[in-house]
Amino acid sequence: MPPSVIHNTALSRYEVHVDEQMVGFAEYRVAGTAMVFPHTVIDPPMRGRGLAEVLVRHALDDARRRDLSVVAECWYVAQFIEANPDYEDLRPTS
Repeated sequence: MPPSVIHNTALSRYEVHVDEQMVGFAEYRVAGTAMVFPHTVIDPPMRGRGLAEVLVRHALDDARRRDLSVVAECWYVAQFIEANPDYEDLRPTS
């Protein structure tokens, strides 16, 4: 079964699930017209499977749908945007 991503609005985070078990999350807060990502976590035994990429891609796509820019305080989100130029437009312009 492929991983799934759930937007947990009550906890302000996106969660990645494998076999119905949460194995990671990306926290965020909305500040004006920006979605700020301070922290992304994948459970250590689940690392190296591409789950962080699935999680962050989903979160960034949602920010785009919501017409929000993205502030990447989390190193992984920052590296993901740098490695995927099609997400550069999400960075704040000022």
